[in-house]
Amino acid sequence: MQRKIKVLMVCHGNICRSPMAEFILKDMTQKRGIADCFYIASAATSTEEIWNGVGNPVYPPAREELAKHGISCAGKRAVQVCKADYEKYDYLICMDGNNLRNLSRIIGADRDGKVSLLLDYAGRNGQAIADPWYTGNFTATYKDVSDGCEGFLQYLKENGKL
Repeated sequence: MQRKIKVLMVCHGNICRSPMAEFILKDMTQKRGIADCFYIASAATSTEEIWNGVGNPVYPPAREELAKHGISCAGKRAVQVCKADYEKYDYLICMDGNNLRNLSRIIGADRDGKVSLLLDYAGRNGQAIADPWYTGNFTATYKDVSDGCEGFLQYLKENGKL
């Protein structure tokens, strides 16, 4: 059996974009019959959604948007990225430039080229996935995240990693 591809989706609070990305990618791999090839998780660069060591659940409008597409994120709670995650994961995929900067403060230099932006995989280099916490547009976020996840799977396939 081949080693699993370990993916960590990263955003600011781990209650909207990164859990959406985690569960959308899990759903895509499940539907393609390749879920066993992956270990997929998500985390925050901040502790804003973590209280006394317990993370908040996925923000209700994000959870509802996933549910519209038949995707459950039940049981997911916010967690923060830690320095050790750099060694644990093959890909640390951020939602925007602020996430990239904050992630680098936590993990240090990206010496193995593991850190990227999700929309880079969709050919939208340098573009951010807008935070629906502020925009209120969870449908647009779902579409952007889906585009990025599709692009990521295509990237893995084209580069012989799948």
